[in-house]
Amino acid sequence: MVATALSTTSLTDTQGIVALAALAVAILALIVCGALARSVHRLRGAQKLVLGDGAEHDVIAHSATLQGSFEALREYVSDMALRLDGRLEAVEAALTGAIAHHSLIRYDAYNELSGQQSMSIALLDDRRSGVVLTCIHHRDQARVYAKQIRDGRGELELSPEEAEAVRVALSGEHTSPAAQQRATSPTSSADATGG
Repeated sequence: MVATALSTTSLTDTQGIVALAALAVAILALIVCGALARSVHRLRGAQKLVLGDGAEHDVIAHSATLQGSFEALREYVSDMALRLDGRLEAVEAALTGAIAHHSLIRYDAYNELSGQQSMSIALLDDRRSGVVLTCIHHRDQARVYAKQIRDGRGELELSPEEAEAVRVALSGEHTSPAAQQRATSPTSSADATGG
């Protein structure tokens, strides 16, 4: 009993209370260390998912590497965009001279029943400039005429069929047989075409 009294009195006095408090703090510190160890273990597992199993560098170094790679990629894409813009401008400039509008008008030039073998073809670019080709077919001969078109107008006087071919080409409409018949005038277009 004397030993029990000594141990009871030693736990209740100041030294005993300090010893119990130190024991409680040590147990709490062990619990916190265990929780921190689990947290670090989880972070390392997550880091292995990001970096791979054989990575010897940390997340910060890996992030810096990624940032450098993204900067290099951004510079490359920016450079390529500038080059493509330059090439696109050159292609667009070249395409303004390409044939963008065209039409074909068939008719009987001499009002004979030859099956509308005569024709006027308009070939124009986006600036509404180009050429009208006219082929006049007769039983004995065929004649071909070419007239230059600038800004939708002929440099030489256009026959009604040629004017219709230019109009249809610039409007983008398709010609019907009725429209082709309207293009044929009662007067001989062969006389108006020559020149």
